[in-house]
Amino acid sequence: MMLAGSSILAFGLYNIHSFSHVTEGGVLGFALLLKHSLGVSPAVSTFVMNSLCYFLGYKILGKGFIFSSLASAVFFSVVYRVCELFPPVFPDIYCYPLIAATAGALFVGVGVGLCVRAGGAPSGDDALAMSLSVKFRCSIEMVYIITDLVVLALSLVYIPFSRLIYSLVTVILSGQIIGIIQRYKA
Repeated sequence: MMLAGSSILAFGLYNIHSFSHVTEGGVLGFALLLKHSLGVSPAVSTFVMNSLCYFLGYKILGKGFIFSSLASAVFFSVVYRVCELFPPVFPDIYCYPLIAATAGALFVGVGVGLCVRAGGAPSGDDALAMSLSVKFRCSIEMVYIITDLVVLALSLVYIPFSRLIYSLVTVILSGQIIGIIQRYKA
């Protein structure tokens, strides 16, 4: 389940988000904000933020969480790299931002949802959401929406609202899908 989720997530991020310029919330969105505002490279900031989020996950969710998350993160990276070897499936997605936002949300929501359901986090913000959801006994989608809204609001310093609205669609939909998949009773 986790490998399928990581694959779906990598495919969607490569083929939709990377070409549509619909930004993310969470760690990735905050890293882009730091790059724009302070000139901090995402190579550094995402490593630091993801490490802190995984550490928090380890403290709250335990050792099994770290092993599952490591497998998920590594498999995501491998699949993303394979996707990069091919041209995008949706090359003109930038011209259709609402479709890109919705499709991106489906790939992120289903991909991360499967990983979370299996007990792992493919990225630091997923680890943070899982940890805070357990710590504060609230739904995972509530944690996602709060953290994503904060990052998106801060991103208004460099992204026009007319473009950011599509990112809002993505984070709201993906967070809801993640929560539904996490709670799904087979």
